[in-house]
Amino acid sequence: MSQLERFAKCTPAARGVDSVVARMRELAASWPACDGVAVFNRVYLSVTEEVDRHIHGGRFADPEAATALDVRFAGRYLAAVGTRSPDHRPPACWRPLLQYRRHPGVRPLQFALSGINAHIGHDLALAVVDTCRTLGCEPADVEDEFDRVGDLLVSLEERIREDLMPGPDLLQIADPLTHLLGSWTLERARDGAWAAARALWVLREFPDVTEEFVRRLDTSVGLVGRMMLTPLPD
Repeated sequence: MSQLERFAKCTPAARGVDSVVARMRELAASWPACDGVAVFNRVYLSVTEEVDRHIHGGRFADPEAATALDVRFAGRYLAAVGTRSPDHRPPACWRPLLQYRRHPGVRPLQFALSGINAHIGHDLALAVVDTCRTLGCEPADVEDEFDRVGDLLVSLEERIREDLMPGPDLLQIADPLTHLLGSWTLERARDGAWAAARALWVLREFPDVTEEFVRRLDTSVGLVGRMMLTPLPD
């Protein structure tokens, strides 16, 4: 078992969000700034730091559940992109970003949103189930924490688009980019993740059905991510 696999399986209480932030900073230092995964990592690091401040500031009613959810959630991303083993095969939802991370025709906004799509569309639902198993509770018991973390993500989406979208003078030239990404929103992806988490919880006693559900979810999210990374002309 690799270090990152052990990281993903370690209990949240033993580690906390601080260790997740530290690992993301390590990865950021090891990648060039223009790398597509590094672009997403910067966005996700800012979100995770904000969640950490909210937890330490007492803004979550159940800080244990918030920590468990955030760490399980981040652990799936770190296991997908941070493992260097040659036999490691990341989930299908992450493969487009890993494959196109250095493509010169893909814009930073595409990298960021493709990563968010993979992480919200696939990882978040599984993280909810992981958290419920860890804490011995039902998805409804962590819905408030899910919503609060989701609200932080949604609040950053507009900032992400503003920071990474070409300026007004380039908007007409970049029209293919606005068309390509305009139909996807983080809020809809979050709603889909909650529905998937509830379905997975109901199906947990049926491992074959659960496995097929997760595989199809992974594949469909990966297809969306691949379309988001369509290279565009300068």
